[in-house]
Amino acid sequence: MPKLLQDPQKAGKPTLVLYDLRDDNRRTRVMNACKDYGLARWQYSAYHGRLTGAARRELETRLEKAMGSSPGLIAILQMEQWQLDNATLISQEAEGD
Repeated sequence: MPKLLQDPQKAGKPTLVLYDLRDDNRRTRVMNACKDYGLARWQYSAYHGRLTGAARRELETRLEKAMGSSPGLIAILQMEQWQLDNATLISQEAEGD
């Protein structure tokens, strides 16, 4: 198991990372960076979890390097708990799952 770069016991703000990158290698780097900071996959190109301010800045730097000059987008959204509490999530499991 890889060592997390942020202590999961530290309370941070809810954070959502969304990305849309064409290059498979760069997508993998972004995915690994999110996992290294203890974020959980929400859907294919979205991760969520809690990050302290310092951890968020470190992750931003790492994601910027991972993206390089490739076309695409990475959005790091720091949220307040009330925004998650008031969010509407609509989901449906695929048949057979």
